[in-house]
Amino acid sequence: MVSLPLRFYHGGMNARRMVLAGAVALLAWQPARAAEPVVVELFTSQSCYSCPPAEKLLGELADRPSVIALEYHVDYWNDLTYGAAGRWRDPFSARAYTDRQREYNLAIRQRREVYTPQMVVDGRSETVGSGRAEIEKLLKTALNNRPGRIKIGFRQEPAGSLTISIDGPVAPADVWLVRFDRQHVTEVRAGENNGKKLINRNVVREMFRLGSWNSQTQEFAAAAVPDASQGCAVLVQPVPLGPILAAAACPEP
Repeated sequence: MVSLPLRFYHGGMNARRMVLAGAVALLAWQPARAAEPVVVELFTSQSCYSCPPAEKLLGELADRPSVIALEYHVDYWNDLTYGAAGRWRDPFSARAYTDRQREYNLAIRQRREVYTPQMVVDGRSETVGSGRAEIEKLLKTALNNRPGRIKIGFRQEPAGSLTISIDGPVAPADVWLVRFDRQHVTEVRAGENNGKKLINRNVVREMFRLGSWNSQTQEFAAAAVPDASQGCAVLVQPVPLGPILAAAACPEP
């Protein structure tokens, strides 16, 4: 598989301490809003006729404090023509999100084939994104089996940046910062959803690899979200792509 590069933000790979203008800033750490949230990743497309119900369900899950809901728009629908309605290019789609979905399918289903809508829960299990009963079952299983070994904390710096602290005894993994727009409303003018008004929640726009975490207490620096229309989440995940070891939603601006 050929992967297009994501936009990486390279934070420090070693533990870092923030020193401000000759004085040590004693700023309070903020624990994650939910101690051990479940990560639900929806792979979807505005060009997919069967996807709006899954997007609606993800929007409901996004309001649960125990869930980090992320919506990735894949690009393989962009060139498909739907009769006289033609083609619709999803404005939020990216090859990188298609690649992430393919990696998950190889790891979970041992298949390269992908489909939409697909939901992946904690990087461990997957199902059709509109199947509410099965998704609730997977969420219940995930919430009852939280590992509880990795702690993620946040500290807002005076200059507007964000320091992320990770502590725990688990094996080495990558640390990712996922940025998303909280909501978009789109009038679709072509393709399978021609004429529909689509509401998308927590639309992923960028992923930054902050660095490698090596089972020690480490800090990583990142830019904070600029306003309430955006959000971000931290994912700790092994390489190659596998089960999410820990996750946390960033503090709201």
